[in-house]
Amino acid sequence: MSIATHRLEVLAELADTVAARRSASPDISYTAKLLSQGIEKCAKKVGEEAVEAALAAVKGDREHLRLEAADLFYHLVVLLEASDLPIAEVMNELEKRVGTGGLAEKADRRQV
Repeated sequence: MSIATHRLEVLAELADTVAARRSASPDISYTAKLLSQGIEKCAKKVGEEAVEAALAAVKGDREHLRLEAADLFYHLVVLLEASDLPIAEVMNELEKRVGTGGLAEKADRRQV
């Protein structure tokens, strides 16, 4: 499938929107509210959405999984913004891994 088919540009648009909302009032923007509550709150939301997506997958509920996956992407982008980590850096890391087998890539990672 091509990138256009995947619509990955939507992720870049989301990252741009989240970055722009950083300066909005938390009273009118959910994104600004999350960002104003700090990295811990943003990380908690990522964890919650990840669990909800995983549970939907285990149940075989594709519709719920689709919705929760979208929520997870959104909250991950918010967490990246809160962490001052541009999504481009994450995409660059993924690009480096393309064509590398998962087991080989994991073996090459430095232990944290």
